[in-house]
Amino acid sequence: MATVPGVRFLPNAITVLAVSSGLTAVAFALQTSLPHHFTYSIGAIAAAAILDSLDGPAARLLRSQSRVGAELDSLSDAISFGVAPALLLYIWMLQGQPLGWVACLVYAVCTVLRLARFNSLLDTAPKPWAKGFFTGVPSPAGALLATMPLLADIRFGSGFWTEPWVVGVWAILMGFLMVSRLPTIALKSVRVAPKLIVPMLVLLVVGVAALFYEPHLILLLGLVVYLLHLPYAAWKYQHLRRHPELWDSNARREVARAARRLRRSSRLRVHRRVAGRASDGTPLPRQRRLGRLRSVRVPRRKR
Repeated sequence: MATVPGVRFLPNAITVLAVSSGLTAVAFALQTSLPHHFTYSIGAIAAAAILDSLDGPAARLLRSQSRVGAELDSLSDAISFGVAPALLLYIWMLQGQPLGWVACLVYAVCTVLRLARFNSLLDTAPKPWAKGFFTGVPSPAGALLATMPLLADIRFGSGFWTEPWVVGVWAILMGFLMVSRLPTIALKSVRVAPKLIVPMLVLLVVGVAALFYEPHLILLLGLVVYLLHLPYAAWKYQHLRRHPELWDSNARREVARAARRLRRSSRLRVHRRVAGRASDGTPLPRQRRLGRLRSVRVPRRKR
């Protein structure tokens, strides 16, 4: 597929928009006189996460992958999902606290280390059972998870989540999740069964509609679901590691097809009588078999 001149720069343009959105999040956080400025800041980080999920597929679709694009994407992630959330939490709650800036530094450094590890593994083939998994929490998800105390404060008001030490510990914990070896499921590896496509689309439409009415609550619920998926992802990773026959997606499809064929043939055997045998499996007399054969008339072909 030939690419139109100029279109191959579209993935890098998306990456530039992502880093611009991350810097805008910092600008919104600093505008303390602007109403709902923290909400706008979180929205800018979420927009950067959406843009970050688009530049890679766009590069593969247009066949415009390059080392420059990969490095630019990492720099964008470091700013949008490392620096921006750290400054947002610092301006909101950790400013003036004894170890507030230390917590923000730990989170930002963990983000950079996570991106450096990701870049070092670009040219390394993943293990067969590790296909479809990330190592550690991805930086966009980690950035949104780090803002959960602020989201809870905006939606529900003050609580234990607004304690400075809770915010600092939470930021450090999210940083450790990003640099951990914990497997997390990559969204691109999720396959939806054909019969579930329509219900999933309906659920997506309902979720988007609800996002306009309760953005903070819906985003919080989504992040809670993501946290709950982490134990399942670890179990699935170990399950695939112990079952080599499930490593390849083609092998999984073949196993599923074989199981469906087996179920279909077993149902047919229940209702089908084998020629030359009675329903209980005993052979029929020869005359009865011949009678069964004579009863089937094959029309002659006209010449």
